[in-house]
Amino acid sequence: MSPDENPAPPHRFKLIQNWISLTGVLFAAGGVFAFLLLFGIDLFLPHSNPYIGILIYVVAPLCFLIGLILIFIGLWVQRRKRNPSRLQIDLSRPRDRKILVGFALCAVIFLLATAFGSYKTYQYTDSVQFCGSCHVPMKPEYTTYLHSPHARIACVECHVGAGAEWYMRSKLNGLRQLYHVVTDSIPKPIQTPVKNMRPARDTCEQCHWPEKFIGNLDRTYFHYLSDETNTPFAVRLLLKVGGGGENGPASGIHWHVSRSEKVEYIATDAQRQVIPWVRVTDIATGKTTEYRDKNFHEDPAKFTIRTMDCMDCHTRPSHRFLSPNEAVDNVITAGLLDRSVPWLKSNLVATLTAPYLTTDEATQKISACLRTSYPKFAGVDALVAEAQQIYSENFFPEMKTDWRTHPDNIGHEISPGCFRCHDGNHKTDDGKKMIPAENCNQCHVILAQGSGAQLQQLNAAGYDFFHIDSTYLDFSCAGCHTGSLSK
Repeated sequence: MSPDENPAPPHRFKLIQNWISLTGVLFAAGGVFAFLLLFGIDLFLPHSNPYIGILIYVVAPLCFLIGLILIFIGLWVQRRKRNPSRLQIDLSRPRDRKILVGFALCAVIFLLATAFGSYKTYQYTDSVQFCGSCHVPMKPEYTTYLHSPHARIACVECHVGAGAEWYMRSKLNGLRQLYHVVTDSIPKPIQTPVKNMRPARDTCEQCHWPEKFIGNLDRTYFHYLSDETNTPFAVRLLLKVGGGGENGPASGIHWHVSRSEKVEYIATDAQRQVIPWVRVTDIATGKTTEYRDKNFHEDPAKFTIRTMDCMDCHTRPSHRFLSPNEAVDNVITAGLLDRSVPWLKSNLVATLTAPYLTTDEATQKISACLRTSYPKFAGVDALVAEAQQIYSENFFPEMKTDWRTHPDNIGHEISPGCFRCHDGNHKTDDGKKMIPAENCNQCHVILAQGSGAQLQQLNAAGYDFFHIDSTYLDFSCAGCHTGSLSK
């Protein structure tokens, strides 16, 4: 019997009887396979990743959609032919066998590559490099994170944490962020504090223990004046961290998150720098005491009342932008720059704070400015390199981001910090009680201050702070100390 006399085999899948449609089937199968694999990984692994949702609900379905498009393209091409030939595979023909084996081999390789690629992509989305891969939008946060105390902690540990509720929130947030990146609609600078940030008790306190009694910490802060000789001025503090009532009395700075007291407040601005109302509740008795700024007469019920936690003082725990004053002080203290260079502090700070539109422009102009200021200085190359390094780590003109856009409320030198409440203006309605303002020794003691031999003259009872060569009586440090050249 001749081959032409053989009856044609039945064709159950007429729509895909061409190589284009079969390739589409392969892509669609890969999309389904990747979806199931990634969903299973994300479901059963103990550690959640917010950005895996982009792969599961965007990339995998997109691959499936491409497969469907190829299937219909193959069908359309097949129907356009006058005498469409249906794909027939006859295993008795060597050519068909080779084509089938090649296609099957490609399909297996494609599915294995999909599995391997999906898993490696999952690992990458779980890395800090991925979190910083949005280039311009996330560059400020990523750069400062790399130099923070939390540089070895994955971003998701703080921004997501454990639990199903926040896992799902992170999925939706990841898709929203993707949309803003694609449409270039991310605000510049990124607004802080982050409104949908998980409470510190669920994240920070998984490692830190504010209730535990820490006691006192000895810290020395080195500064240099903006004069010709860059006069050194240091303050040695005994910081009364105290604790919140675990293994010690509820006292010191961490009293604010103690077990025995609950502190709540109202902020009337987006960055929580203006706090006109505070309520303190004694947990044991339930007694509450309300303190108001003298100019605040509103009903507290009209506002959002926030319970104080770690993030109200530690506002920049992992993404801290150093002020030019602090950054220059640090490199001089570390010996990276020579303090004997005339007007070093003031020239560097002035150069760093000049207006620049881009980082490239800043790099070029910082070099030109410093070389003009020190034309005969042999170490000008090192000076320029340090200045450019400071700028690249703390200034991001493309995102309009630097220390001024993100207040750091640890202390009270260049941001209101403690003085948001401890300013002497918060009193009870009857005027009998006031949030302590003048007794700074409740939180720290100045053991020594000045330079040279002055730093060896310790006073356990604490010195009154003196402002260079005069007594300091005003509490509004941030009114003059802006982080750049002081007023």
